[in-house]
Amino acid sequence: MTLSLRPITEAEWSGWITVDEEAFGAPVLPHRAELYRGVTEFDRSLGVFDGDLLVGTTAVCSFTMTVPGGPIPVGGITAVGVLPSHRRRGVLSSLMTRQLSDLHERGEAVAALYASEAAIYGRYGYGRAADSLVFRIPTAKAAFTRHAPVDPGLRLRVVRPEDARATFEKVHESVLGERPGLYARTPGRWDTALSDHEADQGGAGPLRAVIVEDDTGPRGYALFRIRQSWTEDDVPDGELQIKELFGLDPAAYALLWRHVLDRDLVSHVTARNRPSDDPLMHLLAEPRMLHARWLDELWIRVVDVERALPARRYSAPVDVVIDVEDDVCPWNARRWRLTADTSAARCVPCDDPADLALPVSVLGAAYLGGRPLAALLAAGVVRESRAGALRELSTAMSWDSAPWGGMIF
Repeated sequence: MTLSLRPITEAEWSGWITVDEEAFGAPVLPHRAELYRGVTEFDRSLGVFDGDLLVGTTAVCSFTMTVPGGPIPVGGITAVGVLPSHRRRGVLSSLMTRQLSDLHERGEAVAALYASEAAIYGRYGYGRAADSLVFRIPTAKAAFTRHAPVDPGLRLRVVRPEDARATFEKVHESVLGERPGLYARTPGRWDTALSDHEADQGGAGPLRAVIVEDDTGPRGYALFRIRQSWTEDDVPDGELQIKELFGLDPAAYALLWRHVLDRDLVSHVTARNRPSDDPLMHLLAEPRMLHARWLDELWIRVVDVERALPARRYSAPVDVVIDVEDDVCPWNARRWRLTADTSAARCVPCDDPADLALPVSVLGAAYLGGRPLAALLAAGVVRESRAGALRELSTAMSWDSAPWGGMIF
């Protein structure tokens, strides 16, 4: 039968869940489906239909995300899936191409996603823009360096997560502007972050929380679970699993980590998604005890070069002509002159000789400021016509702190 592509309606939600379950190979439990529905923008959700059967999906979440220099509108891409029976029939390509066209028409110059499989999204111009670390820390070897900050005015308060949501929201709003990739959370996103159904617990017990504060108010919080365990010799062997940990200053951050590392009956603390420049690496006296593993995090797609490059700020002056290769968004595929200083930027089409030629995915990888470009030149992904042009662009696009989204959408 002929395949058709259109936005789905809320009445087609059950078919949407079916595609999700089949594409990702896991059931969507009822409470998760309701949370999922609560953050779904149906007018921004596309489906491919084989007759009346929904066989492919993708959706956009309307985000305000921090980029170098401040917040901008970003399309958060999610729920990308195709029924196994309809693979290799152009379903995914039609969805991704239409979605990028819709973003462009809407005026959203940048898209972001978390990749279930990293190999998929480079085909559609997404670049690996942020990385994350996974920690597994033995508490017995988690002493801090003598230089770790201490503030005697700080105190800890154990709270029930459902009673402290307003505090978490206040802290998160305060840290938003500090790190590219963080995005403002809607009420539906907070519902998801604090969900504590038995299926969310995964055998690790209820969601727990601690707040660090002083006389001026909250300075940070940690959300975590504790999986109780004992060795055959009756020695406590629990695992504390960090869900979120944010501090507004170094001393508050250090005190939160000290709290979770010192919990009784816990032998290991694990954290699955931490920023690649997490300050904890400099707090532990023996940083090898982090047992850190490196993973990809946010992927970024520059949907509209002319709008996206001036929307962020730059760390150094730059004046380069970039020949952008983009097979999916033809409006990007040409030469652009990017001129910027540390306060403003301009990007205009031009016919001048190119200093650099690169696929649009490279701009996405560098967009949040955390991806140096020299290795891409060495790999042959970028071609340099003017000596030094790549270093100039890479230096200008760099930014502190390292990018990190913090919560999968």
